[in-house]
Amino acid sequence: MATVNPPQITRTSALPRLPKSLIASTTFLLKRLGYTAKERAMEAYEETGLHPYHYGVLSALGEGSHETQGSIADALGYDSVKMVEHHFTSYGGYSPDPSVFLAACAQRAPRMRMVTGAVLPAFNHPLKLAGQLAMLDALCGGRLDVGVARAFMPYEFDGFGVSMEESRPRFEEGIRALRRLWTEERVTFEGEYYETKDATVYDKPDTPIPVYVAAGGPLVARYAGRSGDGFICTSGKGEELYVDKLLPAVDEGLEKSGRTRDDIDRMIEIKLSWDPDHDQAVANTRFWAALALTAEQKHGTSDPLEMEKLGDELSDEQVASRWIVSADPEEVVAKVKQYVDWGFDHLVFHGPGHDQSRFLTTFAQQVLPGLRALG
Repeated sequence: MATVNPPQITRTSALPRLPKSLIASTTFLLKRLGYTAKERAMEAYEETGLHPYHYGVLSALGEGSHETQGSIADALGYDSVKMVEHHFTSYGGYSPDPSVFLAACAQRAPRMRMVTGAVLPAFNHPLKLAGQLAMLDALCGGRLDVGVARAFMPYEFDGFGVSMEESRPRFEEGIRALRRLWTEERVTFEGEYYETKDATVYDKPDTPIPVYVAAGGPLVARYAGRSGDGFICTSGKGEELYVDKLLPAVDEGLEKSGRTRDDIDRMIEIKLSWDPDHDQAVANTRFWAALALTAEQKHGTSDPLEMEKLGDELSDEQVASRWIVSADPEEVVAKVKQYVDWGFDHLVFHGPGHDQSRFLTTFAQQVLPGLRALG
């Protein structure tokens, strides 16, 4: 396997924009008001060589530091890096604050866009979240896309003392507050769950930070189309969900807001266990075995450690069923292409193995060229 040297960043190259609280800001990179998502992508392609279809990577647990994975992915030509917010356990991906990782990653990955995938307003006061994300956007030179989600794991709600019934209203209220705090001075916000009085975010973005809405069902997908700058979902749940439910719901929301699909980014996190060694590709999925549990197999438990134990008892066949598992580049391209055909234009790959450098490198060398040829 070829050795990949992370890009060398000097004080005169790829400098981040310092927060406004420290120094006057510069302009954003590749963003301005009035652009549609497709126009932004095409200009990015012309100026930087990024393909109109975007291919990113979800930073996952594995050997080596997350930020090192980011520098390798940037050098290999990936377009974005995405980090989740999850708490208390590695089930689902442990990351209590994606902005901390992305701030470190942005200094080592001067080209890729940084994506929160996603932050959870249910557990974060929007005033603090707005300040953190605005500073992150400043530090990465305007390369931030903010994914926002409702949250869905019962033990996280229990841990923070928040009712799951409040998930959606806290989510929508949080998005409204974020947008006001990023664009207005001395914001007084009076919501059902959150309030601010004469609050100002001093690292205010020069242009609005894109807000991506994560959705697993039609209700929130419709909201994404109506109110989001982008839409996020995850793979492996059957064609019907995407073709007949989620994307049509996004279209309904877009129609109500006077927009079309060309106006938003449609991102999907694809669970892909790729490795040149097929046996290794199968074995790699075991780290995330609990994702393959059926509702019946969970026995109603919401304890993440218990779910991990139940996942360890599953067969390799069932564990691998949630993933595209392959050692054949052409097979991977063919299976990924279906998501492009369905209407997704930003594909983020989640590789499950411990050796993330191997996944990133071999995928970029053997698979990514075929994906770039899809457009």
